[in-house]
Amino acid sequence: MDVHQGIDVVRVFCAPDGRHGNELGVVRNGARVAARTDRQALAAKLGFSETVFVDDPERGAIDVYTPTERLPFAGHPCVGAAWLLDVPELVTAAGVVEARHDGEFSWIVARADWAPPRTLRRYASAAEVEALAVPPAGEEIYAWAWEDEAAGRVRARGFPGRGDGIVEDEATGAAALQLTRELGRALNITQGNGSQLLTAPAPDDFIELGGRVAFPHPPALS
Repeated sequence: MDVHQGIDVVRVFCAPDGRHGNELGVVRNGARVAARTDRQALAAKLGFSETVFVDDPERGAIDVYTPTERLPFAGHPCVGAAWLLDVPELVTAAGVVEARHDGEFSWIVARADWAPPRTLRRYASAAEVEALAVPPAGEEIYAWAWEDEAAGRVRARGFPGRGDGIVEDEATGAAALQLTRELGRALNITQGNGSQLLTAPAPDDFIELGGRVAFPHPPALS
C-alpha cells in the first residue's frame, strides 16, 4: 500500500500568527486501512501524536490512534478532523462530538471524561512550567500554571509519558477539557512552544474546545 496517497497533515491549535500547533495525520479514506493492526502500524510509521482514520466523511465517523494505542476520543484530532471534513459533528468511539466553525476558530463540544486519565499538576508560575525537564515515561502529566488568573490565561505543557517517542505534546485538547472541568471556567491556554487552546464550560457537563487549524500539507515519509 502506498501510504503517501490520501493522507493530509493539519496543524491544530496554532498561535495567532499561524505558527506552532500540534500536527495531525488524517487518512481521508479509512477503508484503505481497514484493520486495526494496520491502522496502528501506519500511525506508528507517521509518528504524529495522533492519526485519524476517516470511516465515513459525510457522517464524520473517525477512528483515532497514537503511535502505540487506539483512543476513543482525543481533542486535537477532533478539532482538526472537523475543520478538514467541514462537518457539523463527529462520531467517535466515545460519543458524538458537535463541531462548528466561528471565524478563525474551529470548535468542538465534548465531555472531559471521554479522555484518558492524566495527572493535572499545578505549578506556582509560568516560568516554572517553562523550565521543566521532560519527566520519565510511565505517567501522563499536564503541567500548568496561571499566567493571569483573573483573565483565565494559563501556561501549560503536556508530557504523554507513553514511551512511544512523543515525549512532549505541543497542544493537548483532552487535557484542556479536563483542566476546564476541574477549574470550572473558561480558559485561554498557551501550551508547548506557543500553541493556543480556548475552552468554555457548556451545559450538561460538556465543554467547548476551540483553536486555529492550518491548511493541510503532504507529510514527509521515508
